Amino acid sequence: MRTRVTQVTGLPRFPHLRQDLAASLVLFLIAVPLGVGVAVASGVPAELGLITGIVGGIVAGLMPGSSLQVSGPAAGMTVLVFEAVDTYGLPALGVIVLAAGLLQLAMGALRLGRWFRAISVAVIEGMLAGIGLVIIAGQLYAAAGLEAPASGVDKILGLPGALQALPGNSGAPASFALGAGTVAVLVLWQRMPRLARAVPGALAAVLLATGVTAALSLPVATVEVQGLLDAVQPPRPDDFALLTNPGFLGTILAFALIASAESLFSAAAVDRLHDGPRTNYNQELMAQGTGNAVCGLLGALPMTAVIVRSSANVQAGARTKTSRVMHGVWLLLFAALLPGLLALVPLPALAGILVHAGWKLIPFRQLTALWLAHRGEALILVATAVSIVVINMFEGVLIGLALAVVKSAWQASHARLEVIDKGAGPVQVHLTGNATFLRLPRILETLESLPADRPVELDLSGVHHLDHACRTALENWAERHGTPVKVTGGGVRSAATTDPEQPVTPA
Repeated sequence: MRTRVTQVTGLPRFPHLRQDLAASLVLFLIAVPLGVGVAVASGVPAELGLITGIVGGIVAGLMPGSSLQVSGPAAGMTVLVFEAVDTYGLPALGVIVLAAGLLQLAMGALRLGRWFRAISVAVIEGMLAGIGLVIIAGQLYAAAGLEAPASGVDKILGLPGALQALPGNSGAPASFALGAGTVAVLVLWQRMPRLARAVPGALAAVLLATGVTAALSLPVATVEVQGLLDAVQPPRPDDFALLTNPGFLGTILAFALIASAESLFSAAAVDRLHDGPRTNYNQELMAQGTGNAVCGLLGALPMTAVIVRSSANVQAGARTKTSRVMHGVWLLLFAALLPGLLALVPLPALAGILVHAGWKLIPFRQLTALWLAHRGEALILVATAVSIVVINMFEGVLIGLALAVVKSAWQASHARLEVIDKGAGPVQVHLTGNATFLRLPRILETLESLPADRPVELDLSGVHHLDHACRTALENWAERHGTPVKVTGGGVRSAATTDPEQPVTPA
């Protein structure tokens, strides 16, 4: 479904206030459970997820860039945030997010936003798949009320043992059942009657889980509440000393690049859902940077554009950016006036929401399509996901990018070598395509297998690109060949001649 969007210009006007108000309420109801769930899964106070949602709605929502895209805490950053907090501590999170936001602002000012569209889709989908696997594995432990291992591999390998130990842990079976029930509600909610589906599935699942927990007095953990002001932890001067740590700088770079890529890929997806103004990628990158700089100053979670909330915004009938700003206002009022309600929410329910979100990050259909049409891209996707699980998120993405570059270079250097031997006269060799050092071993292997007692005619007129390594190797081969070599095109010569149309004889 594509929705027509009207861009508001000039003095502030609200020609679509009714539609935007309705959409903002839907966004608010989605943002509360998702924001709290992402915060808890990231190992930070629940209120920080709401703060990031508030900044994403009000600050980023007011800035130009994208019409209907909604920003806030994202499940895709959960693994990276958890690793950063675990390594450097919660006080350092504000410095990381602030510096990442400033880096995004610089990239937007340098008009680098459009270059994020050049990142291989296989790498992005592999990144999301790897994140999804780690989220699912980690939140299965949280659903059972158990402590998850630190690494992604240990999380996955330890699942069978954790499941076997469930019956022996007091309260674990009830906790896990509540989490599984939350996932079931989310899966089945789309099959409910249209009237029921007016309530977002995540909110319905949390409300049902909260009601069941209270009614049955289940021994499960609930969200710890500090209060909005107590959760705000601006960076202290001492925290900035970590900027001299190379690993810390690498974490900042990872935050900036991954948040930017996720936001701009989300923008491209949202643009396909409506007929309104297209996203200005550089402006959107600066909007994300501004939002993250503010989040960093407040010590909150990093902000990215979120496809789930953005698509819900379009489907709810939003027409202007007013809807996303108002949803930030509702989050602010809720966090300021009703924070005690969060203390009633059971943690297994939030874990169930994150398991469902992690499952949706894994691109099963895209992987199947890639395997059938572009197996190289499918292998890059899988390699990126596995690297994230086995090593960590930042290095996993770098491995995926390196593989994509190597694959592109290999394809760009595609060359075809055809040998025609009629049994008498010279052997004809036709080289076409892009002859680079990547194809040089195969080219030389074929040329050196030609009979040394027969003249050779090497036709390079079909070569689009001949790099220096190939040119030098062909000249050396022509000099060493036992009989005259006639080279046509390509400008290849030996020490025996400077005319590529003349026979090349051994020196």
